[in-house]
Amino acid sequence: MGLDARKGRILAAIVSQYIQTGEPVGSKSICDLEGINVSSATVRNEMAALFDMGLLEQPHTSAGRIPSHLGYRVYIDSLMRCDPLTQHERDELDALFNVGDPDPDRLIEDATERLAQYTGCATVSATMTARSVYVKRVGLIKVDETTVVILVMANNGVIKNKVVRVGFRVTQDICDFFTNFANGMLRGKSLYEISLLYLNSVAVSLGEYSRLLTPLLAAIYELCKEIYDGQFYRRGETNLLSYHELEAAARELFTLLESRERVTELLYPQGSLAPGVKVAIGKENREQELCDTALIVARYRIGSDSAGAIGIIGPVRLPYPRLIPHLEYFANTLGKLLSDTYRSEASSPQQ
Repeated sequence: MGLDARKGRILAAIVSQYIQTGEPVGSKSICDLEGINVSSATVRNEMAALFDMGLLEQPHTSAGRIPSHLGYRVYIDSLMRCDPLTQHERDELDALFNVGDPDPDRLIEDATERLAQYTGCATVSATMTARSVYVKRVGLIKVDETTVVILVMANNGVIKNKVVRVGFRVTQDICDFFTNFANGMLRGKSLYEISLLYLNSVAVSLGEYSRLLTPLLAAIYELCKEIYDGQFYRRGETNLLSYHELEAAARELFTLLESRERVTELLYPQGSLAPGVKVAIGKENREQELCDTALIVARYRIGSDSAGAIGIIGPVRLPYPRLIPHLEYFANTLGKLLSDTYRSEASSPQQ
């Protein structure tokens, strides 16, 4: 592209200043910066060259320049410098987590909410379960004569339960029978394989008990699907209204964020579970509603069988050098906390 060292320094300076002020940047303000060391005329010539390369744009009513979306991409990929987090910054991020509540769903929900408050952006998070995750154990606990609790534990440590009212008198013999039967049919079966069709075939094998016990199998299906689908949360949507450049598109952005399927595809494009931080600028995002926004996504591991992702959505002029290392640390910490929580739950004795 012909971006020499001087052009690179000037582009980086323009991006940094525009991120800070939101105002078009003139040549004089660049000349005054440390490390430029060239005349105003030289800066103007270099800015003109950057404009011709498509890395800068000129607003209609201003003599200054602003970075183009391509300019941001070059800046992020080649020019940006992210300093390591200080201990104070790590402590600030650690304080955002609710470690007093062992419920993994609550941990993810709280983390999403607090990250939105911390960044002033909209945040979205989702977890995905690998197809290899299987049922480790099914349990049935009697509550009273017509109420039971169905419990499903997966091998990745996730545990879900559901209260079910039945149309017969519950005895311990029935609980023992169904627990043994369900574990015999489902233990070791991958969550991905447990479909309604499969459970219908399981119900048939119950013979005369099929009609009575089918509601319990239906509850197991719902729990397996809930584990396999993972969690999804969105928070801080109204934060987007504080950015003037997003006001016109706010309604469309809110509509997009309401779609779990579309947002999950943004977090895991083509189903990718690879960890790390990715940045999509403007039209690099596959969704038209995000053409004037930036999306920073950090993916992380939860144990060895599941993955999570958390993303920040805001204007293109986000402070990338600060947000990227912060989000990466935040995501890795969340993944570690979730892994520890699931591991603890999996090792705890269950009734």
